[in-house]
Amino acid sequence: MNKLNDLKALIVGGGVGGMATALCLRQLGVAVDLIDKDPEWRVTGAGITVTRPTLRAIKALNLLEEFLEVGFAGNGIQVCNVNGQPVTHLPDPELGEDLPGSGGVMRPDLHRIMSSRVRDVGTDVRLGCTVDSFDQGDHAVEARFSDGQTRSYDFVVGADGVFSTTRAAIFPDADQAEYTGQTVWRLYTTRPAGIDRRHFFLGGPHKIGLSPVSQTHMYMFLLQVGPRPPIYPVDELHVRLQELMASYGGILAGIRDSLTVDSVINVRPLEAFLLPAPWYSGRIILVGDAAHPTTPQLASGAGMAIEDGLVLADELRRSGGDVARMFAAFMARRYDRCRLVTENSIEIGRREQDGRPPEEQTILVEQSLAKLAEPI
Repeated sequence: MNKLNDLKALIVGGGVGGMATALCLRQLGVAVDLIDKDPEWRVTGAGITVTRPTLRAIKALNLLEEFLEVGFAGNGIQVCNVNGQPVTHLPDPELGEDLPGSGGVMRPDLHRIMSSRVRDVGTDVRLGCTVDSFDQGDHAVEARFSDGQTRSYDFVVGADGVFSTTRAAIFPDADQAEYTGQTVWRLYTTRPAGIDRRHFFLGGPHKIGLSPVSQTHMYMFLLQVGPRPPIYPVDELHVRLQELMASYGGILAGIRDSLTVDSVINVRPLEAFLLPAPWYSGRIILVGDAAHPTTPQLASGAGMAIEDGLVLADELRRSGGDVARMFAAFMARRYDRCRLVTENSIEIGRREQDGRPPEEQTILVEQSLAKLAEPI
């Protein structure tokens, strides 16, 4: 049986899940190639919110200190009405570890921290590169790349997101992610001193939230219900967002009135689905959004992707390098947990779309986060 430091792995996709997997495999001594189709390895989007279980996963990557230097840590969720008046407070789950309750970070900052560490640990990073084809044998996978190279690997990890080409290669008949009926608007802006934790504003036509991502900034999200909207011109986004926020008062009214053509706003339809088990074929396995893309209601998409990397490496260690055993054990630990995140996030979204009472929305958030507090 191969020793772990004799193994070589390919990771397709340089997002959070791919980078986490690279870090975990390199810690075991596995040689890792990581490719990403973007020649500049850029990241798009505003900030992301992370829960205490996700902070536990970040700590397991030995990145918590760097995360807290650039991000934000708070405690719980303050639930408010449409005028900003407090209604209830949702506590963070207890983990039995010395960790902040929750947090937030700008995506570019998280990418910078992780990508720097990925290079530092000796990962062979190749950018502007894609896989043209895979040829699987009994003992290896041969990958042919867009740059003309062909390389052989003991196993391949597809971490290439919701529209994964790796998934299409090994499961050509798999379902695709579907629009859930909600579109998220995100605004990156300065953080008022009073916003010292996540805030939800419920009871209006849209769910709105504020999430700190640094000592000076936060992002606001608004979940618009309805058919997939058109692609608006960038110089119209602030006007459209003001219209959606018309019925809100308090701090949200102030944010609405401050919007200008220069406001940093992005819009994304929410799409999700859960790939049936198993998430592997032969020596190729899928992680993160390639296998279980979810909506942001539980703020756990990045956390699940990082956990995938941790568990995959842990099962590789346990198996002594047996790829088939590693993949089977990975599925046994990950499927139900990731299914809970995807299905409960979609269900919370349905309750939001149906205009269900705020307590019917928040109770499922509490129950889900409590479940995610369990060991991975």
